Amino acid sequence: MAKKSPKRLGDVLVEEGVVTEEEINEALRKRDRGEKLGEALVRFGYCTDSQIVDALSESLGIKRVNLGMIFVDDQVLKLLDEEFVTKAKIMPINITGRRLVIATNDPLDFPTIENVRLKTGMNVETVLATKNDIETAIARYYGFTKTLKSLGIEAEKEKQEHEKFYEELVKEPEQDASESPIIQLVNQILLTAVKAEASDIHIDPTEIEFKIRYRIDGVLTTERLLPKVILPKLISRIKVMGHMDITDTRNPQDGRIKTVIEGRPVDLRISTLPTVRGEKCVMRVLDLTRDSKGIDRLGFTETEKQRFMKLISRPNGIVLVSGPTGSGKTTSLYAALDQLNDPEDNIITVEDPVEIELEGINQVNVNPDIDFTFANALRSILRQDPDIMMIGEIRDVDTAQISVKAALTGHLVLSTIHTNSAVKTIGRLVDMGIDPFLVASSLSGIVAQRLVRKVCPVCGKTERPTENEQEIFKKHGYEINKVRRAVGCSSCNNKGYKGRTAVFEILDVNDRIARMISNNEKEYDILDAAREDGTRLLVEAGLEKVKAGTTSVEEILKLGLD
Repeated sequence: MAKKSPKRLGDVLVEEGVVTEEEINEALRKRDRGEKLGEALVRFGYCTDSQIVDALSESLGIKRVNLGMIFVDDQVLKLLDEEFVTKAKIMPINITGRRLVIATNDPLDFPTIENVRLKTGMNVETVLATKNDIETAIARYYGFTKTLKSLGIEAEKEKQEHEKFYEELVKEPEQDASESPIIQLVNQILLTAVKAEASDIHIDPTEIEFKIRYRIDGVLTTERLLPKVILPKLISRIKVMGHMDITDTRNPQDGRIKTVIEGRPVDLRISTLPTVRGEKCVMRVLDLTRDSKGIDRLGFTETEKQRFMKLISRPNGIVLVSGPTGSGKTTSLYAALDQLNDPEDNIITVEDPVEIELEGINQVNVNPDIDFTFANALRSILRQDPDIMMIGEIRDVDTAQISVKAALTGHLVLSTIHTNSAVKTIGRLVDMGIDPFLVASSLSGIVAQRLVRKVCPVCGKTERPTENEQEIFKKHGYEINKVRRAVGCSSCNNKGYKGRTAVFEILDVNDRIARMISNNEKEYDILDAAREDGTRLLVEAGLEKVKAGTTSVEEILKLGLD
């Protein structure tokens, strides 16, 4: 009887309906030398890594795991070195007797599995994880473990036994830059942040240790705790990278780092703050390889996109984006600039600071230390013959007045302002001291926005809404038959959510609304007129995204909208 040949990855993916035979053949023909089939399929956009893993799990009956929820012991890591696991794209996670459990995204890669068996002398059991999860785990465990050992930190439980050693370590002279454990630790923190797609890194001192935390999809999660004695050297290294004063530990400082992590250009904005337990450091991470500038990436519905395009396509007037800190206002402005960027126009921005450099646009950093404020910068750029101006934020009456003057003299002005809704922005400008008739004459439109997390597309579960959820929808004139619930899986780090999108309230200041503003009419009357013109409240836009299965009711309720 002929021996049955083992299944191949391509066969499984075709059987499960993930890809077609033609796509398999095309990927095999076009893939790079040494590139695995699965990697080629993902690179050419025929499927996602998560789809491959799900198909293999279903077809082969192999368990899929969430590496973010698994603790890997040092004894397991010692069995295979970092170079081997990085090249093989596997992650050892557990030992049971003489059996080693490894996570892989290709359990049909039998040569690699056999190689692991020969290297360790153990039987090998495979579980499934995505390539990104495996790479993140390798960076997290191998990178951190190697770096912490070079600092004398063997394991969390041995921390107190090494306190004296840590104190001696801090007194040691700086090693060669390429070999310094502190430099390696900073690099590892940054690498893990980029791999996890974190927007911020927090280094928070406590009484006897400090925490490294990452903000992912708007939520802070603690990565690990480290002995506090190495904190001063860690902060000093970050300050050196950000061209800050390492001798000043009593005053807040700001800095900036432009670096490349695994071939990806990354911009880091640094802020240090002295606290009673030591210096706290926060780094804003801007991965410049992510295509986040396009309008289509913002999360507009087709109607919202048309209304937004109408506002920014006008030759003059002020378009304001409002919302609290961290609501994506600057991202929306960059998307608008990217859309408007034309060699025939002179576009100038005034920012604090410039977050992303845009080709073909003149970008200016304010500098309060030399009295180069938003207002003073605006006065200067008005003499530069601009067509379009972007102001990072309208903070004071001077900036507001110059913006109004610019709009009234034929310029398109884009800016942000801190208000809770589109209509409230009108009152905010009047409170600043701008006459209502000037607000009415200069204001083209207002976009209020918030960010919500998206339900994970892999594990999200569709269910019937509860009575309370139905009441919420009914209150705003909607009916709902099904909602998506966050569950949690390895793809979303067991959070139930992956990525974020924005909800928008777009107010077009037409002739009717302009007259009402000029006559200083009540806010609720202006809102009624705006709704008759098609403006949808933030909460209504959020509920629409719940109906579409993009987000959950819980995410909308967290916004605290009426």
